[in-house]
Amino acid sequence: MAEYKKRSYFIRRKEALSMEEVIGQFIKSAKLSSGLNTQRIFTAWDACSGAGPFTLKRYFRSGTLYITLSSSVIRNQLYFQKEALIEKMNAWLSEDILFTKDNLTSGFVRELVLR
Repeated sequence: MAEYKKRSYFIRRKEALSMEEVIGQFIKSAKLSSGLNTQRIFTAWDACSGAGPFTLKRYFRSGTLYITLSSSVIRNQLYFQKEALIEKMNAWLSEDILFTKDNLTSGFVRELVLR
């Protein structure tokens, strides 16, 4: 009988989940995906634009990323690269493991507004 109890504590191989699946399930069950996606979008902006030190404010809503920059020269340079920046950020986000792609409220960047 004691031997049977010991075996019941083992997880069967077919019930085991990878860490990626467990983390994804935790993020969805705790409803953290929207806030985490927004932070990942801000990180993508810093990584793809190179304007992180000049960024004063960031705001993301309904697919639009609003960026306030401290330098008008950098804002004008980035203005002409808006489409390329959006594509680069979305490519960066699609490779990110923590980014939830099926989130309706905070998905990929569709528009970029520079202020």
